[in-house]
Amino acid sequence: MGVFVGRGRKARRCYGFDEIALVPGDVTINPNEVDVSWEIDGKRYEIPIIAAAMDGVVDTRFAIAMGKLGGLAVLNLEGIQTRYEYPDEVFEKIAKVKYEDSTQIIQEIYQKEIDEKLISKRIEEIKAAGVPAIVSSIPNKAERFGAIAQEAGADIFVVQSTVTTLKHISTEYRTLDFEKFCKNMKIPVIVGNCVTYRVTLSFLEVGVSALLIGIGPGAACTTRGVLGIGVPQVTATIDCAAARDYYFKKTGKYIPIITDGGMSTGGDICKAIACGADAVMVGSAFARATEAPGKGYHWGMATPHANLPRGTRIFVGTTGSLEQILYGPAELDDGSQNLVGALRTSMGNLGASNIREMQMVEIIIAPAIKTEGKIFQKAQRVGMGK
Repeated sequence: MGVFVGRGRKARRCYGFDEIALVPGDVTINPNEVDVSWEIDGKRYEIPIIAAAMDGVVDTRFAIAMGKLGGLAVLNLEGIQTRYEYPDEVFEKIAKVKYEDSTQIIQEIYQKEIDEKLISKRIEEIKAAGVPAIVSSIPNKAERFGAIAQEAGADIFVVQSTVTTLKHISTEYRTLDFEKFCKNMKIPVIVGNCVTYRVTLSFLEVGVSALLIGIGPGAACTTRGVLGIGVPQVTATIDCAAARDYYFKKTGKYIPIITDGGMSTGGDICKAIACGADAVMVGSAFARATEAPGKGYHWGMATPHANLPRGTRIFVGTTGSLEQILYGPAELDDGSQNLVGALRTSMGNLGASNIREMQMVEIIIAPAIKTEGKIFQKAQRVGMGK
């Protein structure tokens, strides 16, 4: 498989969301009658959309709002919420700084030590509202923060880094034993991020509850430019879904995968699920919500890295409430609002009555799908021409 890119060296062609389209089915279904729910570790959630663990997107107030609307939102335990008792003034500072100074300011802000008492406090604030509390940390903090989070009543713990593998080699620090960690935790553990069949399969075999798929596609992420690594999300999702399906056939245990990043519209979310995702994780689309703490800005999770930042502060603006972004009514023409309505309508037109059926629809390679016949939209910079 693949084509020669030079003498003796082949490369595989991979695809992103803008290069494919979904083919309508032989039967159509009333969008109000399709089932968009999904399940993790035996618990079912209303919508397959998760807000990413980005400080400009999720704070306790946002997590509560998201939970009440049927979704999930991940709180970053190594972010502003656990470093500052009163974080609002920090967000003001990030929003007001000039672009050329933004990375330096963000780096300075994240130098403040994490207050472990705030981990428990933030989780308790979310739980007090009667919604699920989902939190995340990087692997080398997972054992300590996982224990604190579990004690505070967290419902799901996410272990997340730019690239996560089951085997990590280091002589400078102790590495996380994922199999032991998953066994010791009494709550579901989601791990990410990965993009390959073999890494996905290795994690499924040690007891994770779900996997995050995606390296570098996020709107604020610069990993692909800084490090030159990544796999476009269509190919990454399909490859990892194949590992999930193989594991299911082998063991009878179905472990969901979550496409993380690269989706800014309802159409992108529909394509991700059609490629095999059970749910999606979204950042920039939610940074536009009035409930988001970033005031129209958000930044990559690796932006604060002291020596090699892999993210940038971007401005997406504030366009509507979280409810509008999830359920409408949409006031914009670019597909960034009523994401659940878009998913339902797409599933209805494709003849998919649930997420599992959506994963089986026909996909075509269609590089002209976003430009064919759209000359006036492009010229006027409206709709799909923005």
